Amino acid sequence: MPNVSTTTNQDQPTPTVRFAPSPNGLLHVGHVRSAVLNWRYAADLGGIFLLRIEDIDIGRARPEYEAAIFEDLAWLGIGWPAPVRRQSEHFADYEAALTELRKLDLLYPAFMSRSEAQAQVRKIESTGQSWPRDPDGAAHYPGDDRNLPSAERTRRIADGAPHAWRLDMKAALKGLGTTLLWDEHGEGPAGETGKIAADPAAWGDVALARRDFPASYHLAVTVDDAIQDITDVIRGQDLFAATSVHRLLQQLLGLPVPRYRHHSLVLDSTGRKLSKSDGAASIASLRDEGVTPADVMNRAGVADIRLGEPSA
Repeated sequence: MPNVSTTTNQDQPTPTVRFAPSPNGLLHVGHVRSAVLNWRYAADLGGIFLLRIEDIDIGRARPEYEAAIFEDLAWLGIGWPAPVRRQSEHFADYEAALTELRKLDLLYPAFMSRSEAQAQVRKIESTGQSWPRDPDGAAHYPGDDRNLPSAERTRRIADGAPHAWRLDMKAALKGLGTTLLWDEHGEGPAGETGKIAADPAAWGDVALARRDFPASYHLAVTVDDAIQDITDVIRGQDLFAATSVHRLLQQLLGLPVPRYRHHSLVLDSTGRKLSKSDGAASIASLRDEGVTPADVMNRAGVADIRLGEPSA
C-alpha cells in the first residue's frame, strides 16, 4: 500500500473533505448540493476542501468536462488547493491495494462476463428460486469460479481470458472477528445517525478491478480517502449502503476511518435523483440562461444549510 496516515480522525486537527466528480458529463444542481456542503463545512471549521477528479474510467472521461467542472465551481465561488488528485495518475496506488488483498488470499479472478452471470441468475430464478441482490438491485455474482484450482486460474489468465478481480466476501468476513461500524452524522435514507453497523455481505463478491479497468469505485474511493487524509466524507444518500463495502476495505487494508455524512438528494419532478444520463440541466446551461450562483444554490437547497459550527 502507498504511505497513508494511520491515525484516527480524532487525532487529525484539520477537518478535510473532498468533492469528487467524474468528468464524464456536465455538473448539475445535484452536484452543487454536495460540493457546497463540503466546501462550507471546511470553511466553517477552518478545514481543507479538496477537489478530486474521479477519472478512472478513462474511456468516458473527457478533458473538456474536467475544464467545465473547474469553471462551474469557480463561478459558484468555490476554491480549492492545487494540485488536484486525478485517479488516472495513481493507478499504482490501487494496484498496491489489490496486491495486499491478494496476499491475504481474498481476491479471485472471475471469468464470467456480465451477460453470462446474468443469464445464469435468470436460469436459476426461472425455476422459482430466489437469488440475492445487492442494495442497488444488481444480482450477486454467481461465484462459480471462486474455487477454481490455482493452476487453472493461472492458465486462463496466461491465455488472455477476460476477467475481473472479485473480493471473496465470505473469506473476507470470516477473519474479521468484529462488527464493522461507522459514525454517521448526516441523513441516512431512513434517518439513520450515530453508530451504523456495516453489512458488506449484502453486496456479494464485489468486483474491485477488471482487466481494462484498474480499480472499481469502491476500491479507488477508499484508497483515495486514506491517502488524502479525508476526515469527513460528505456525499449523497445514494451511497449510504456502499459505505459497508468501504468499511470492509478499510479494515482489511488497515486504513483510517473517516466520519460519514450522507445528505439528501436533489430530486426531479418525478421524484428521481438528478442524473447526467437523464439529461438534468447543467450548471453551464443555467449560467447561459442568466441564472445566478445564489439562484443555483437555492435550487440545490443549500442556501442556508451548514453542517459544521463556525470556527472561532
